[in-house]
Amino acid sequence: MKITININENIQDTEIVINCARLTPETESIIAALHIMDSQLTVIKDEGSYILDISEIAYIETVDRKTFVYTENECYESRLKLYEMEDRLCGMGFMRVSKSCIVRLRYIRSLKAELDRKLRLTLENGEQLIVSRQYADELKKRLGVKQ
Repeated sequence: MKITININENIQDTEIVINCARLTPETESIIAALHIMDSQLTVIKDEGSYILDISEIAYIETVDRKTFVYTENECYESRLKLYEMEDRLCGMGFMRVSKSCIVRLRYIRSLKAELDRKLRLTLENGEQLIVSRQYADELKKRLGVKQ
């Protein structure tokens, strides 16, 4: 991969151009990272509203019809439903891993096979999540894990 940076004081807006023969997983990861850098989400904590960079999100979970957004050290609530979060985030390096959970793929430290074709994810902060059978094969594919 070749990276070229042109610095010109007369340029008003930064523009990123990707030239490639075809879209590869590497290229898609770069595009997803660029989208994440420029995206934010409004969340709630202690009756206050906060603007959270999507790059800070580790995973999102629904519990008792409420949607919670988890970062490295914090937990926020969102007014969006999980399927709305999925629509917004899945093109940006996130993936649904169960009926009630979406995870940021880059935040996964390891995965381990469980009974009944399920997977156990360990995240960078040590938390563990279960991937349902329905999503396990797709997750392995997205992570490039051999089957």
